[in-house]
Amino acid sequence: LLLCSECSMDLSKEKIPCFALTNGLYCSQFPDMFTDLTWVEEKICAIYCTTAHITCLFHSADLSQPKVFHGNTCAHDMNIVSTASVLPCTPTDVTGLLSVVFVGPSKFNPKQLGTIFHVCKAKIWAFLLWLKHHNRLYAKIPLDVNIVTLYPDNNIIPGLDDCII
Repeated sequence: LLLCSECSMDLSKEKIPCFALTNGLYCSQFPDMFTDLTWVEEKICAIYCTTAHITCLFHSADLSQPKVFHGNTCAHDMNIVSTASVLPCTPTDVTGLLSVVFVGPSKFNPKQLGTIFHVCKAKIWAFLLWLKHHNRLYAKIPLDVNIVTLYPDNNIIPGLDDCII
């Protein structure tokens, strides 16, 4: 069993580590309706922002398949940049921590991305309501319906065009 130094020290003093699930942090299994949340939707609903994401996409060299991309996304750990005082996070807050590096022979068209950066405002709102009632960390955070209206019904996150290099 691998433990971080803080947890190991707490356990050696017969103390329960502060982030142990037994401290009420376990909020049960997610309902099936949230199993298809995208990582962007999860980031929109997160209280703490701890990673920056860089996606590198390569355009297919096969001219018969102009909409085929391959690549990877790296999540880079950083210090906690912000703690949300209201949720969901705004599109600008989220896209400020995203970069898409596109390598290809033509100009990048975000509409060809498929679902990699898709968000659905109804799913975001439903997830936040569920978290508010099932996770004590979300209990006192205000939810702003005006912010959720900034997101599309089912499309790429607004402002992604500005993240493409």
